[in-house]
Amino acid sequence: MKNRLLPLLCALALLSGAAFAQNTPSAEQQAGTVKSVRGDVQLLGAGDATRPAAPGDALSPIDRIVTGPDSAASVVLRDGTTMVLGPSSRLDVKEFHFDATTHDGGLLVSLLRGSMRMITGLIGKAHPDAIRVETQTATIGIRGTDFIVQADPQP
Repeated sequence: MKNRLLPLLCALALLSGAAFAQNTPSAEQQAGTVKSVRGDVQLLGAGDATRPAAPGDALSPIDRIVTGPDSAASVVLRDGTTMVLGPSSRLDVKEFHFDATTHDGGLLVSLLRGSMRMITGLIGKAHPDAIRVETQTATIGIRGTDFIVQADPQP
């Protein structure tokens, strides 16, 4: 009996692993990883599905991060760029691409409300003009490749 169950269990394990691999983006497909979360932080993907953010979650090249009041999140992108979002923030990652071999790439984020601190990684060091942060109105403090952006919602 045990000898008959073993092939069946192995087949089930392989099938479940294949299903998991199809739903998990590869390292090249993801923009980065959620490193820490405090309070209510949500991720909104391309399929308009909102899910609670947790440390270790993958961030796709087009994602929205929303923090609630008294909440914060930090994200590290594949090139080493770190973004820390403050309370009541909404950030759209509009574009991210990075070649780990050549360090070529680009990053476009839109801070719709709230605050964000960004420390650029390899893209910003090799090609500072390839990093863009959009806001409707902004107060920005820049010191080298470490800066803070504050976006106030329009009245």
